[in-house]
Amino acid sequence: MRRSFLSIFYLSIFSFCFAQGSTEIYLFDMKTDKGQIILSNGINITKHKGYDNQPFFHPTQPLIYYTSSDDSTRIDSSDIKVYNYQTKQSTRFTNTADREYSPTVTPDEKFISCILQRRNGAQDLVKYPIEGGKPKVLINHLKVGYHTWASDNSLFLFVLDDSVHFSLHYYHLVNDVDTVVAENVGRGLNKIPGQNAMSFVQKISDTLSVLKKFNLGTSAVSNIIYTVKGKDQLAWLQNNIIVMSDGKQIFFYKEDPYSEFKDKKWKPITITGSSIKLKSITRLATNAENTKLAVVVSE
Repeated sequence: MRRSFLSIFYLSIFSFCFAQGSTEIYLFDMKTDKGQIILSNGINITKHKGYDNQPFFHPTQPLIYYTSSDDSTRIDSSDIKVYNYQTKQSTRFTNTADREYSPTVTPDEKFISCILQRRNGAQDLVKYPIEGGKPKVLINHLKVGYHTWASDNSLFLFVLDDSVHFSLHYYHLVNDVDTVVAENVGRGLNKIPGQNAMSFVQKISDTLSVLKKFNLGTSAVSNIIYTVKGKDQLAWLQNNIIVMSDGKQIFFYKEDPYSEFKDKKWKPITITGSSIKLKSITRLATNAENTKLAVVVSE
């Protein structure tokens, strides 16, 4: 039974670029008060029929990069857009015949790295100059599904080995060193703020996954907490706080290395002053100051 579930789960991820649902991105103000996280003033920043997903905040500017498809039934139209949350305006960053996913500002802030899915089925990791221009290929010998930067020249990669095998790679670009860190991983790959460490989700069963930490200095792997049931998307805030959703509600956990693993619990986040009904919450992202939270939901 477990093997059957994993095969179905991984096959659904394998098709993540080919069959998107209609989604929107909401943006909330966020603050921490007396040990609680409060969201308020939620607005829909995309407001159009189709796929709007994978938000990523620029670390020093009021910008959110995201993937957008004007018609979720087509597979030939997926570009990167950028939303300015001061002017409340969106503009197109790419307009290509290929399909771009998971836009990410590189550590030097000079490029937008992304997954480039080509017409021939290849799925490469590339980077576009942030001021505009043609992409440079970074990795084209692996089928990269998701990525996040560990340093200026190294990344964590969610690699689609085949339709039922997925692995986490720690890849160094300069010397082309590729280390497989774990198998059966989820999509949530994150650099942990204020730590020389990354986090990733490892699947155990259809309802059980563990959020784990990879120490970039020692390569040691340790457990943080069981994820929200069946989920693998999350965001890290400052002060060792993690936010996740079960699809209906958003939760947080403040990392505590001294408590027993079995006793670690998620706490609900309060949303105030809003009549917005969020449904099928998936991805979450925050800005560097942790004053904004982007939430992806179904239309």
